[in-house]
Amino acid sequence: MTTLSPAVPVPKRGRTLSIRLAGWLRWLHIYTSMLGLAVTLFFSVTGLTLNHPGWFWAQAERRSVAKGELPVEWVKADLDEEAVRKLEVVERLRGAHGVHGALADFRAEEQDCSLTFKGPGYAADAFIDRQTGRYELTQTFYGPVAILNDLHKGRDTGAVWSVLIDVSAVLLTLISLTGLALLFYLKLRRVRGVLVGLAGALVTLALAWWFVA
Repeated sequence: MTTLSPAVPVPKRGRTLSIRLAGWLRWLHIYTSMLGLAVTLFFSVTGLTLNHPGWFWAQAERRSVAKGELPVEWVKADLDEEAVRKLEVVERLRGAHGVHGALADFRAEEQDCSLTFKGPGYAADAFIDRQTGRYELTQTFYGPVAILNDLHKGRDTGAVWSVLIDVSAVLLTLISLTGLALLFYLKLRRVRGVLVGLAGALVTLALAWWFVA
């Protein structure tokens, strides 16, 4: 006598797609969270240092002044601004005094040339006498917390760091959206989670409306 095995229920196509989507969202959420862990931690911590600079010794400013002399033919007064040897001047200052950061400004006036360098937590200003080639260079170091704050803001950090900020923004957006999407697969916590999310959004908007706008 042949015994019949119980029929195995065939999952509906819609449910199969739903399960696959949930698995894909879970995978994406986990690995974007891990990939973005360092930048999330960085921007979280620097949010505090930026908002409360007094808590972290952010005013540890140090300044140094140096003097020197350049070849007069690089900057002599009868040269127009385009003819001034800007590259040589910049490289001499970098090599002789360790100037770093990007060149933010180079002006050739009638009597002198002025240069400004900017970097995270750093600034340098040089003034060159076009008659003699003598210069005075002031470098200002604002301390490690200022460096972190400038990195957070993307100020004077260059193109590569700007791209990293964009990538971080995309990662944080994916983490948030995939986390929200996964919530809808948790039947017991779905409604409560959505209500908590809405409450947080409303509190944020209310604070911005009453105390900022």
